[in-house]
Amino acid sequence: MIDLSQATWRKAALSAHNGGCVEVAANLRDVAAVRDSKRPEGGAHVVRRAAFAAFLADVRKGRYDV
Repeated sequence: MIDLSQATWRKAALSAHNGGCVEVAANLRDVAAVRDSKRPEGGAHVVRRAAFAAFLADVRKGRYDV
């Protein structure tokens, strides 16, 4: 289990514009965490930083319909 007590959450820049509220904690060692800011008690998806970076690169390339 990953300890998220030291996570610093920040909202995605575009999340307020489309109704979504995604928060990311990127200050954790070796991992990134993503959660719904409307339901922070619902938990977070935690992935290795390299995997999250690859996902973001694919988003920027338009690989996903977001």
